[in-house]
Amino acid sequence: MSLPPVEIPLGAMRFNSDSQKLEYFNGQIWMQIHTTNEVLGGSARGIFWRGLDNSDNNNIIDYITISTQGNAIDFGDALSANRQGGANSSRIISCNAGRDVASDTIEYVTFSTTGNSVDFSNLVGSYMGSPAGGGNRTRGIWAGGQTPGGISDVIQYITYTSTGNAQDFGDLTAGRTNDPCGVSGPTRFVIGGGGESTPTTSNRIDYVTTSSTGNASDFGDLVTNQDSAAPGSNDVRGLFIGARIHGPWTYNNIISYITFASTGNAADFGDLTQGAGTAGAVSSPIRAVRSIGYNGSTYINTLEYVNIATLGNAVYFGDLTVARGQNPGASNAHGGLG
Repeated sequence: MSLPPVEIPLGAMRFNSDSQKLEYFNGQIWMQIHTTNEVLGGSARGIFWRGLDNSDNNNIIDYITISTQGNAIDFGDALSANRQGGANSSRIISCNAGRDVASDTIEYVTFSTTGNSVDFSNLVGSYMGSPAGGGNRTRGIWAGGQTPGGISDVIQYITYTSTGNAQDFGDLTAGRTNDPCGVSGPTRFVIGGGGESTPTTSNRIDYVTTSSTGNASDFGDLVTNQDSAAPGSNDVRGLFIGARIHGPWTYNNIISYITFASTGNAADFGDLTQGAGTAGAVSSPIRAVRSIGYNGSTYINTLEYVNIATLGNAVYFGDLTVARGQNPGASNAHGGLG
């Protein structure tokens, strides 16, 4: 007697034993997940920008090779000692903008080298603190943040190949500050959480189509109201890693995820080893690596990682050069790069 057919959920993962490749279901057919990187000999590189340590803001830029566990290495120095920026990246460069100390500067580094950051251009406004960053291989996006006038709903973008000022993209469905989390997929930039007012947090998830311009649309809801999560992604899933929750302020260890090809609420992925918020993460097609950052009492230097294709808890990766948080991350192999 034959069994009834089983419906395959959108975004389901499998390992194809014939091709020895990971695949995901796009709603019609199984598609191969790309697991190679076009630069740096296939070794995806992640960068952690600046941050706040246990004494003050700093200008440190660290990097890791995502495929190999180990401690971070000094990359160079940012233009200033600062924190609370938003980072994005192509396969070639990473840009950082938005900060605690008022400035409209966008700065960048080149992944294939080490060295200090240089000036790229300027933001649309005079200042933006704690925005979400993301994009694809040609366009970098920042969304939300804090401005002198209050909480911003502005989305703005740059083109990586031209060092020109940022341009208006559209608006979020609601203004967001306190590190809304931006995850990048092949066609969509998805923004989750953040503070819609002070001091409350949000479970709202918005999205835009990266290659176009226009206002954000509703995607779904996070598993809890939160801000200060760290983003991770491959070309199938976006991860929201750790977070801060208001009422009173606490730091959770929750990792949740969405599937870029569909809209809907986030689902539970696993846990960090401890509650943490206000820090960055970097991704390859295989892994997401988070800087733990602030655990509610102190800044720490621990890095932890998960394998994006399989649900589960985070494990130890290595350490940053200096314990700190509010240090946005970017990589040359995240999910928005195809």
